[in-house]
Amino acid sequence: MIQAALASGHADRRCVFEAFARRLPDGRRYGVVAGTGRALEALRDFRFGEEELTFLADRQVVDGRTLDWLADYRFTGDIWGYAEGEIYFPGSPLLVVESSFAEGVILETLFLSILNHDSAVASAASRMTAVAHGRPCIEMGSRRTHEAAAVGAARAAYLAGFASTSNLEAGRRHGLPTMGTAAHSYTLLHDDERSAFATQLASLGLSTTLLVDTYDVTGAVELAVELAGAELGGVRLDSGDLVSQAFEVRAQLDRLGATDTRIVVTSDLDEYAIAALQAAPVDAYGVGTQVVTGSGHPAAGMVYKLVSRENGAGQLEGVAKASKDKTSVGGRKYALRRRSALGVASAEIVGINEHPDDDGDDRSLLVPLVASGEVVAPTDVQTARAHHEQARAELPLPALRLSHGEPALPTTYLDDWS
Repeated sequence: MIQAALASGHADRRCVFEAFARRLPDGRRYGVVAGTGRALEALRDFRFGEEELTFLADRQVVDGRTLDWLADYRFTGDIWGYAEGEIYFPGSPLLVVESSFAEGVILETLFLSILNHDSAVASAASRMTAVAHGRPCIEMGSRRTHEAAAVGAARAAYLAGFASTSNLEAGRRHGLPTMGTAAHSYTLLHDDERSAFATQLASLGLSTTLLVDTYDVTGAVELAVELAGAELGGVRLDSGDLVSQAFEVRAQLDRLGATDTRIVVTSDLDEYAIAALQAAPVDAYGVGTQVVTGSGHPAAGMVYKLVSRENGAGQLEGVAKASKDKTSVGGRKYALRRRSALGVASAEIVGINEHPDDDGDDRSLLVPLVASGEVVAPTDVQTARAHHEQARAELPLPALRLSHGEPALPTTYLDDWS
């Protein structure tokens, strides 16, 4: 496309691209914007070096003029978007890229690959932390996804309220709290459970968490307290009927005097399993496969479309797809979260080529991310985590239900608003 646009003289035509989701995954009531910080950091380093240019030349992917353009590529435009951690709905203009056609179109895969993955993980993680009601969730999904995606998934889960991750690279790279427990292989390494527990306690201290379901849970809990006493940090359950086992283990720990010992549960948990465990005496949830794969929806379904272009008179005019089932809305968008006097969100209002009016209680959603090619927004996950907590707190209570339903807020374009 860039080669053809350079040849036609349209490569430098001013354009506006937008990233948005046409719909939420079936049954979901809201989505979470995640990956924006990673995308902005990637944009800073988005260059075509000698190796990339040589590959394109050797394969004759593009001509010499395009190679020269790629060699000098630097994004010089402006980008607006929803703050990372923000709640979104169908049609929300999550990213607004204002630049030449060539500068903007080349960013499509870079942005969508990050936003679609991270937003899917964060949207699932937010549902999990919402139903956990303050009990910590631990991200443990690295073994269930690509090794690079695992780091991004840990970041996205933390953004949406997870307390920690077992991925140490995510901890190193993004400053996330890290936590983990021993696996069954550690117990099986030893001649018996007693020696396995004893060596773990001797090396890691009484605050460690012992995995108690390798053989017999009741016997393992009794042995754990015998060896560690009332100071035992925690026990982990990874199989069976977790609800009934949690009650049985809690009662046993209390009888043995280990009243402060935590119970951590794992075993293919998702938001529904976490909700079912709310009545049980569980202290923390370890979540793996379901969070890193978006709990059944591994991509957020976001698209990146041209919505405005410069016309012959030098003015921006809206353009839109009209193809069946994949329509888009032309024109540069401006978004506002309509809220009640009590701060409860009621609607997503999107203006086309104009800002929606704030009635005094509302909140503008688009913030500057890049100005003249320079990143101007924070890219750290702590800022995004804090924003998500505030944005989710604005939602009406039905938005947090796990039952199937329509998006919690309607997205209304300004021309339709009255």
